Amino acid sequence: MNIEAVIFDMDGVIIDSEPLHRKLDDVLLSQYGIKVSKEEQLGFIGVTSCCKWERIKRKYNLSVPVEELIKKDRKLYLDSLKKDKNIEPIKGVDKFIKFFYERNLKLAIASSSPRNVIEIVIGKFELEKYFYKIISGDDVKNSKPSPDIFLKAAELLKVKPSRCMVVEDSKNGIEASKNAGMYCTAFRNLNSGNQELTKADLIVDSFDYALRWFANVKSE
Repeated sequence: MNIEAVIFDMDGVIIDSEPLHRKLDDVLLSQYGIKVSKEEQLGFIGVTSCCKWERIKRKYNLSVPVEELIKKDRKLYLDSLKKDKNIEPIKGVDKFIKFFYERNLKLAIASSSPRNVIEIVIGKFELEKYFYKIISGDDVKNSKPSPDIFLKAAELLKVKPSRCMVVEDSKNGIEASKNAGMYCTAFRNLNSGNQELTKADLIVDSFDYALRWFANVKSE
């Protein structure tokens, strides 16, 4: 496997944020008398805030501007991140990140979350020094499953897409990585729902297993 760069999604890969996102979405939508099912919320995993709230606004005929919904959504999430001292990275992902960093691969985060949220999360987990570039959903026009965010990451890393590996947990993210022509490792996160992962090149249930798998590949 000739990989020069590893591109990590954040939500559901580095931080187990999906349960918190669903809880905060319920809080925000309750202000407008709306209840979105868990299944519908799981369908938003991997897409940008703008894409998610445009869909909700259209489906439920909300008169509130999308920009206002995004602003409220982000404030609720940022406040929660700052207040909750018990939030930790997903088990084993820090060692998985360090494994590639120590082998001089270029690392990036390509997440649909806004940049300030990404920076708070990786700062909270003391992971910022490992990432060469950060690409947020605000940096590209089209949301996953469009390949835009991963192609942008490859461009900034100055690595051919075919030499990049993406680490994802969602159907949208996996499709985006394959549409970009990249190798994809899918992490099966049970809190991300029953995501369709079969298009990924490798599916793992834990980062401890993933670390052992790649260590064996490197040593062959």
